[in-house]
Amino acid sequence: MPELRMPSLGADMEHGKVVEWLVKPGDYVHRGDLVAEVDTEKTVMEIESFEEGVVAEYLVDLGETVPVGTPIARVTGTPADVPVEVAAPDGGAVERAVAAEPAVESEPTVSAGPAVAAEPAVAAEPVAAVAVGHADAPVEHPAVAPPIRHLAHRLGIEVDGLHGTGRHGAVTRADVEAAAERLHRAAESVAPTVAARPAAATGAGRVRSSPRARRLAVELGVDLATVEGTGPGGAVTEADLHRNAASRPVPAAEAAPAPHAEPEPTHVGEAGPGRHPRSSGAAETSETGAAPDGSSAAQRVASLRRAIGSLMSRSKREIPHYYLSTTIDLGAALDWMRGANAGRPLAERLVPAALLLAASARAARDVPEMNGFFVDGEFRQSEAVHLGVAVALRGGGLVAPAIHDADRLEPDEVMAALRDLVARARAGRLRRAEMADPTITVTNLGELGVESVFGVIYAPQVALVGFGRVVERPWAENGLLGVRPVVTTTLSADHRVSDGLRGGRFLARVDELLQRPEEL
Repeated sequence: MPELRMPSLGADMEHGKVVEWLVKPGDYVHRGDLVAEVDTEKTVMEIESFEEGVVAEYLVDLGETVPVGTPIARVTGTPADVPVEVAAPDGGAVERAVAAEPAVESEPTVSAGPAVAAEPAVAAEPVAAVAVGHADAPVEHPAVAPPIRHLAHRLGIEVDGLHGTGRHGAVTRADVEAAAERLHRAAESVAPTVAARPAAATGAGRVRSSPRARRLAVELGVDLATVEGTGPGGAVTEADLHRNAASRPVPAAEAAPAPHAEPEPTHVGEAGPGRHPRSSGAAETSETGAAPDGSSAAQRVASLRRAIGSLMSRSKREIPHYYLSTTIDLGAALDWMRGANAGRPLAERLVPAALLLAASARAARDVPEMNGFFVDGEFRQSEAVHLGVAVALRGGGLVAPAIHDADRLEPDEVMAALRDLVARARAGRLRRAEMADPTITVTNLGELGVESVFGVIYAPQVALVGFGRVVERPWAENGLLGVRPVVTTTLSADHRVSDGLRGGRFLARVDELLQRPEEL
């Protein structure tokens, strides 16, 4: 029977922790559908399914850390293999048959009332019994597609109560968005009532809230019923909890900190501890209710630094690095960029990094010794150029997810991909392929004022490109001296695969492309 397994999300990943399921038992998943969020030592990312079928059961619990390759969920071929609860006409819940043999079809029962087993043998096996209400009543409610269920979670919508307008009554994206809009309008029309109540409750008495808010509430030890929700229909959001925590009075025991108390660690972006509960499932507190020394934020940053340090140590120990550097005149590239940005909205303008990344990707395609992996004692060239981009995380640490097929993208497309990648990296929303696929990595520290950087190769890749700050320098050209904008470009490469000749050609190709930016 097919299984979803903990994937490898990088050469340095040995284990991972499931922090949120994006599907539930009974959901039908296709290859490529997002199924879970996994916490590695570096970041949190979404993983996709490599199987197609119905999710039968989870094989690991939330917060459980398991090695790479461990089965985390079981998938069956058809819905008939999975018990699925469906709504009965009288409002109750019945279980659909899962037996391989059509036991009840030999004694069909269709009536206006509840089904009655015709034979004792059938009654003795409730798994094989099918409850039938009215003859025209549907027995099975269509499973909600994982992306739709994920959208509903983010908007605070209970999909099980929605009326689907899709094929065979399936819930669609439009149904979820319409429900969110209705709740929003309802919340606005009863604003005084909502203000009087701290949060919106569902029909079952549960406070309406987003999954992220529920996890954060557990982390902070906050009762959701005491928080005023500002989401659709008064749903409690993560921002509401942060405002609630900031407005709470400080206990006297906490008002005067110890003289040598350490400041509270900063969260690592949205992928930090404020987003996911501890693996123990409960937040540890002292007798005063304050978090103990060594919060999960500090522990996460320390774990991240250990993971990066371990990988870089192995890279320097096993890979014979060589380093090259050149200075590139960016006058032509920046002139072209200013012309391209003329009249554009601020959000759509290019930045120099887009040109540098595009040139690096094209150069990696043209000098293939820089693009690929050294595995099992041999170089394996990659036909595609998946450009890894080093992204600094809030609170410390970095990841290097990939812009796929970057050599085929124009600067505008590279810019859009870069914005999306940075936003999702810092929000902990990266995907497995983005972390596992980079064939060459680029690091750009120019915004930090660094003029040059000689990076460490991210094994099993064989090269890393570094860009510094764009600065104005005296520049002689055709016998004339002037001032030009320039950037120091460096290459760290694997001597087992290439040498200074090929590395020099790579840097020369980057330079050549940046002198003719209109061809990028």
